[in-house]
Amino acid sequence: MSKTFLITGVGGGLGRAFAEEALAAGHLVAGTVRKPDQIAEFQALAPGRATGLLLEVTDDTAVTRVVGEVEDRVGPVDVLISNAGYGVEGTVEESSMEELRRQFDVNVFGTVAAIKAVLPSMRRRRTGHIVTVSSMAGLTALPGVAFYGASKFAVEGIAGSLAQEVAAFGIHVTSLALGSFRTDWAGRSMTRVPRTIPDYDTVFEPIRAARQAKDGNQTGDPARAAKALLAVLDADRPPVHLVLGADAVQLIEQGQERLSHDISAWAHLTHSTSYPAGR
Repeated sequence: MSKTFLITGVGGGLGRAFAEEALAAGHLVAGTVRKPDQIAEFQALAPGRATGLLLEVTDDTAVTRVVGEVEDRVGPVDVLISNAGYGVEGTVEESSMEELRRQFDVNVFGTVAAIKAVLPSMRRRRTGHIVTVSSMAGLTALPGVAFYGASKFAVEGIAGSLAQEVAAFGIHVTSLALGSFRTDWAGRSMTRVPRTIPDYDTVFEPIRAARQAKDGNQTGDPARAAKALLAVLDADRPPVHLVLGADAVQLIEQGQERLSHDISAWAHLTHSTSYPAGR
């Protein structure tokens, strides 16, 4: 059965891949872009079924307006894929507070604004699926992308809480923790903070060089990620957290091992903070 999708950030990358796969499956797709000339290009993918809309996700009022426009022009949103976002690369000390605020404004606040805009209709209809596009950096801390990772940790946490809040309404929530995919994320969608402190050269320069070398050569295939997502959307009991990408699994598991080690090693101190029995 055909569904109505709203996907933010369909100008390229995974957003475009998600849209193309949904259109190929016969669904209706409303996709948001940031440049006016991208609207006609997107709609040409499937005339009559692909609807392009201009949107800056940091504008809360515009997000609400666009969702209303989709509901009026296309139909009630069955699937939201909050994909729009970008990455900040840099050490914590070298990155500015403004860069942190902008990172959260797009990746976190923009995602929440879209979720809040589609929820009333989904709740009334007792159906819907909300997909947040996260990252392996949202499930394990990685050096050099602290601001980006923090924004994705926030998205993972919001998705996990939201899933429990709306389950009784027949609404599913899935957060995609993505590994390295062959998109522009490490290219034009990456803000690289200028280097200013030589003390970080040893730890950070190899990280930056490796990421630049991998740009365009990542192992992840966006088309395959899109197929995986559509399989999840068809599942009776879809996951709240889905990891896509072999590299993501490896890094997340290593992070979980570090966390488990710290918990176990300091368990005696953890339990020492409770009141004695009987008090």
